[in-house]
Amino acid sequence: MRDRLAQALERPVTRNAIMGVILFNAVLLGMETSDSIMAEAGPLILLLDQLCLAIFVAEIAAKLIAYRLSFFRAGWNIFDFVIVGISLVPGAQTLSVLRALRILRLLRVISVAPSLRRVVEGFINALPGMGSVFLLMGMIFYIGAVMATKLFGDAFPDWFGTLGLSAYSLFQVMTLESWSMGIVRPVMEVFPYAWAFFVPFIMVTTFAVVNLLVGLIVNSMQDAHHEEDTQKTDAYRDEVLSRLAAIEARLPVPDTGSDARLRDESARKIAYDRP
Repeated sequence: MRDRLAQALERPVTRNAIMGVILFNAVLLGMETSDSIMAEAGPLILLLDQLCLAIFVAEIAAKLIAYRLSFFRAGWNIFDFVIVGISLVPGAQTLSVLRALRILRLLRVISVAPSLRRVVEGFINALPGMGSVFLLMGMIFYIGAVMATKLFGDAFPDWFGTLGLSAYSLFQVMTLESWSMGIVRPVMEVFPYAWAFFVPFIMVTTFAVVNLLVGLIVNSMQDAHHEEDTQKTDAYRDEVLSRLAAIEARLPVPDTGSDARLRDESARKIAYDRP
């Protein structure tokens, strides 16, 4: 029974159905934010939301029955368990924070869709390398914040008055959000050579360090995709070998005695024909 249940859960039809329920539930949660829609069909929307939650709970229960403790060995199963468990926390229907967290059910699409799962796995695998880049960026920001506070703090205390304000202003400069007209040009009216500080900072952070992060993530995703292709190739090879072994097992076993007589007769014939 457990094997049949596990096979049913792994079928593409089941996965697609769960994905459809997840997307439908996400639409319902979005509709709950509209006062006009809730005034007209609020009870129906809430009923459908509870029905979707019941389906999710039934799916988790079925997986626990089919896989038992091995269910918790897969990280994506734990992810689904936590997401569904948040919706079952007492008071989730009254506390606005817990109620808002129900939209996290949409994240279950990641665990159902293999392509999205590969993207997330690639991002997670890139985290160790990203840590070094973040450390480098933190050092650059710290140096830049100290310099900006010393240079521009007295004239522009709202932007560079403290180390924290300077770091936040430099972060805005790095994102290129109103950096020229909003920050740099007003500073250059007082300090004409301020561009010599801001332009190299943008070149290093925006065009160098940030692109390092992008490169790490892309490389990690390519490695994850290559690993998945390798696993598929190995699985296909094992399947072919098992089928060949089954075919070989069905073939009749050759008679070794008959083979020996045939070899002896062939040898005598060759000796007789030889001049």
